Amino acid sequence: MKAVTWQGKRDVRVEEVPDPELREPTDAIVRITSSGLCGSDLHLYEVMGPVMTPGDILGHEPLGIVEETGSEVTGIKPGDRVVVPFQISCGSCFMCEQGLQTQCETTQVREHGTGAALFGYTKLYGAVPGAQAEYLRVPQAHYGPTQVPHGPPDDRYLFLSDVLPTAWQAVGYAAPPKNGTLAVLGLGPIGDMACRIALYQGVERVIGLDLVPERLERVRARGAEVLDVTQHDDLGQAVRDLTSGRGADAVIDAVGMEAHGSPGGKLMQTIGGLLPGRLAEKALAKTGVDRLSALYHAIDMVRRGGTVSLSGVYGGAMDPMPMLTLFDKQIQLRMGQANVKRWYPHLMPLLTEQDVLGVDEFATHHMPLAEAPQAYEKFQTKSDGAVKIVLQP
Repeated sequence: MKAVTWQGKRDVRVEEVPDPELREPTDAIVRITSSGLCGSDLHLYEVMGPVMTPGDILGHEPLGIVEETGSEVTGIKPGDRVVVPFQISCGSCFMCEQGLQTQCETTQVREHGTGAALFGYTKLYGAVPGAQAEYLRVPQAHYGPTQVPHGPPDDRYLFLSDVLPTAWQAVGYAAPPKNGTLAVLGLGPIGDMACRIALYQGVERVIGLDLVPERLERVRARGAEVLDVTQHDDLGQAVRDLTSGRGADAVIDAVGMEAHGSPGGKLMQTIGGLLPGRLAEKALAKTGVDRLSALYHAIDMVRRGGTVSLSGVYGGAMDPMPMLTLFDKQIQLRMGQANVKRWYPHLMPLLTEQDVLGVDEFATHHMPLAEAPQAYEKFQTKSDGAVKIVLQP
C-alpha cells in the first residue's frame, strides 16, 4: 500500500510499504478514505526528529471502511464506516473507566513512561503505524473505532478523530463562565474549533489571537472578536484593555511547543536537531526544548483566579515555568491529550443536518495522499490560506 513516511526533518515521502495484517484478536483493518493533517504532525516534521525513525508512517486522524476484524471484535463489522480516535485505548481498565482514555493502562507505553499509545506519533507513544495511508491496522478495535452513518461526506465525521474532542476538552478544561471572556491563542484547527464550540455553548465573549489574516477572518466570521498579534507589543495588555483591565476569565493555549517569539526555545530545538540521534533523544527527554511564548502570554492575559487550558502539545521535560506568577495569580492550569471517546456523547448530537459547528466546510484543502509532501509544506508555511488539510488516498 501507499503511506506517508517520515524520513527526516521536513522530509516526508509517499512510499510503498507492506499492507497491515491482523495480529491480535482485538485488531481490525480499516481502508482509509480520509485522514487529517494535524498541527501535531508538524511537530514531527520540524522538532521531534530525535524520537522518530526513518520509515515511520504518520497520521492519527482516520476515517474509513472496515475491511477485516479479529475474532474478539464486536460492534463493528466489514463494510461499516468508522471514525478512529487518535489514541488507542481498551475501554475497560481503571483509567478508561474514569474517562481518561489517554492514560489507558492496557496500552500505556511503559518503556518510556508515557500514556496510551497513539497512531503515527513517535517511539515515545509506541511507534504505531499511522493513518496517512491506504490501510490502517487498528488495535483495541473492540472499543476504539466508532460506527458512523454512510452517506454524508467524510468531513462530517472525520474530525471526531481529534479536532472536535480536543477542542471540546480544551473549552471544558478552561471552563469560562457564560457571562465571561475566553481568549484563544492560536487559530489553527484546534483554536478555530474551540472558538466555535465556546460560542455554541453560549460564552458571551470569545477573543481569538493569531498572526495569519485568513485564520483571523475565519474566526471573526463565526462571531468571535479577534486580535492580530502582529499589531500589539503587549498581548496581555491588549486583552486587559478589552476586559476592563482585568484579563480573560479563561485562556486556551492552542499553539504549543513551536510558538513564535521564542528565540531561546527555537535555538534549543535547532541544537537538539543537530545532535546525533541518541544524544538528541536524551536531550529531548531531559531538557526544556519548548518555545514557551504562547504559554507565557496565556499566563499573563488570564485574570487572577482564572484558568489556563493547554491543548497545544508540549514536549520538554525541564521547561522553565513562572511559578511565582502562577501561584500569586492563583491560576488553575489544566492540560492533556484529549480523551476522545469521553466526549462523543456531547459531540455526536451536534453532527446533524444543521451542522452547528461548520464541520462540513471546516477543511480548507483536500489533497490526494500522493501530494502529502506538498501538503505538509503548505500547512507549515500557512500558505494559500491553509488551516486544515485532509488527505485522501
